[in-house]
Amino acid sequence: MVRKKTLCFLIIIIPFFLNGCWSKKELTDLAIVAAMGVDKTEEGKYSMTLQIINPGNVAGGMRGGGVGSQSPPVTIYKATGDNLVEASRRASSKISRRLYYAHANLVVVGEGLAREEGVATIIDAIDRDHEFRITTTMVIANHSTAEDLLRALTPVDKIPANKVLKTLEFSEQKWGQTLKTSIQDVMKGLQSSDGATVVSGFRLIGDPKHASQLDNIQESEPESTLEASGIALLKKGKLVDWSYGKKARGTVWILDKIKATDINIDWKGKKDAVAYQADRQKTNVSGKMKDGKPHITIHTSVEGTIGGIDVAEDITDEKVISEMEKKVQKEIKSEIEKAVQQAKTNQADFFGFDGVIRRSRPDDWEKLKAMWNEVYFPELQVDVTVEAYIRRAGLRNKSFLSSLEGE
Repeated sequence: MVRKKTLCFLIIIIPFFLNGCWSKKELTDLAIVAAMGVDKTEEGKYSMTLQIINPGNVAGGMRGGGVGSQSPPVTIYKATGDNLVEASRRASSKISRRLYYAHANLVVVGEGLAREEGVATIIDAIDRDHEFRITTTMVIANHSTAEDLLRALTPVDKIPANKVLKTLEFSEQKWGQTLKTSIQDVMKGLQSSDGATVVSGFRLIGDPKHASQLDNIQESEPESTLEASGIALLKKGKLVDWSYGKKARGTVWILDKIKATDINIDWKGKKDAVAYQADRQKTNVSGKMKDGKPHITIHTSVEGTIGGIDVAEDITDEKVISEMEKKVQKEIKSEIEKAVQQAKTNQADFFGFDGVIRRSRPDDWEKLKAMWNEVYFPELQVDVTVEAYIRRAGLRNKSFLSSLEGE
């Protein structure tokens, strides 16, 4: 009987101690931030640009029948402050809703700020915020400001932040000369020796003013657009250089993040005659001490397909396949070596070679770490070996051009 009374008492009293919906957030009271951009003003203050989603415009498309009555899918708000927290508070005074950062998938850092001050302060502020996620993608505006990038309207993807994210994702999967880096990735890189790491680059092509107008996305061929552009190289958290093209792909090879890419090789005196499609790859980096000096070995294994041949050639011949494989190997090795040389020129170990030596030879690393980037890394011996294999030749072995020549 006593147990039943106690149970009934608990059932009655417990609801009074439940919090209920004390922390509820009504959707109509929230300003959902899709992306945040940070620049530095001439007065030394932080300039924050926020890309806020207009839910009705995104769900229902552009409103109104005429050009003048249409509304964009996002609204841009801008505020300045001595730090990011102050800038965010100031932005709140311009918006009728509470800023909500939990769905912010993109952080853009202006090139000027990245060069002069670096990204460490920005990352620290984001890491302290309970709403911001460190899995959010970070990019550095290439030859542009963060504000210009966030103001640009884009076709197909109504929310410009999504355009940036998807472009980085698909470019990484197919092109191999760009990377998609999160704030967490950058944080890990900054904890390496001398804070050397890489960050995605993105660029505005065209007139910034026109890019922010609805006319830009009403054209079949937009005059202004956003595109992935290079890899930003950071040292001590600051932007020191950009890597483009084959050098950028060499960096991605070393970091073992190539998912797929196309490599063109010369054949029979014709430039870029054969298109080799790399379908899978694996790069291993090992380190050791040799004659009292650090030594790095990079081994890359690649498998791929012949995507196209501009000259008549019978690729059923094993000798022909073997020669093509050697040319692909040579090209990949050259790209990796160029990336290494660029890093040495900047005296910044963007690849994490320091971690490889530290793990393999911890005692020797204690002697090297003080002068790694200034002395040992620029003189580091790096051996590169590449194994490339042609596994398939598409839907035909004998070139279609061969049949035409035969006629």
